[in-house]
Amino acid sequence: MRRSITSMSAEDVSEKTSIVGSDTFSGRMQQADQAPPALVVLMGPGGYVGKQFALDKQEYILGRSAECSIQIDDKSVSRNHARIQIAGSEVLVSDMGSANKTLVNGATLNPGSPFKLKNNDQIKIGNVIMKFLEKGNIEAFTNKELNEKATRDGLTGAYTKGALIERGPEVMKRAETLNEELSLIVFDIDFFKKINDQFGHSAGDYVLKELARIITTKLTRSEDFFARYGGEEFVIILINNPLKSAMEVAERIRTTIQGTTFQYDGRVIPVTISIGVGMRLHDETSWDAFFKRADEALYMSKQGGRNRVTMSPANSL
Repeated sequence: MRRSITSMSAEDVSEKTSIVGSDTFSGRMQQADQAPPALVVLMGPGGYVGKQFALDKQEYILGRSAECSIQIDDKSVSRNHARIQIAGSEVLVSDMGSANKTLVNGATLNPGSPFKLKNNDQIKIGNVIMKFLEKGNIEAFTNKELNEKATRDGLTGAYTKGALIERGPEVMKRAETLNEELSLIVFDIDFFKKINDQFGHSAGDYVLKELARIITTKLTRSEDFFARYGGEEFVIILINNPLKSAMEVAERIRTTIQGTTFQYDGRVIPVTISIGVGMRLHDETSWDAFFKRADEALYMSKQGGRNRVTMSPANSL
């Protein structure tokens, strides 16, 4: 006979709690040990405060330029402001001849002279202040977890609408500066309300989660940005991707979802999607206008019978 919690002795409860707590703590510490060194923005322009940049490559350039590996879009920051180098266990920072200098803990660095960073050192470039966290710092691990929770949709694991609104203008500006091709796929699930009504909301959640898993693991690249825009609508930003390729990706997504058997509680759920595709126009600088064009193409797919891909009329192959 299974004992209820009320019949367990205080010793049993104490021992059980101790073991679970110890294992959980140990697991988190092991994960934290693997966290790479990082920079956390303490003060800076809107949208940057609290951002964490993992330092898992040998070199980073910090600056205002879109070509910088860590871009800070602020006028007080030079185009190429400072360099971060990782040599073994050491992390070094040096100024690159910037106009407003690079400071560590209030001391100005001489251009080109590397300075070895220590845990919790504060780096100031222009008016932007960042904190350095060494490898294995549990704060870096915790910050990453909090950031993931804030920017990831709890059900699907896709980025949130808020993360998309922040990321969209950034990639738009980068594409404009570097003259990169930028494409956008917007899609939603056909007749999703009927799925919820006929099979139940838990089945609807299953469809959303499974669809997102398929797209994330099989149909997008690591550099693509996949977000849940709201309800059953999703968005994929294809960086440095021409229109023809974006149309091919969209059609592959459509046919894959149509050909997938979604089965929940022993019942097969028919799932199709409607898609709109757009590519940034040469003179287009507004993310909102760009997104609106792709979203209008999605509406055309739905008006045209659903389960199809439609290209923005402003684009042409």
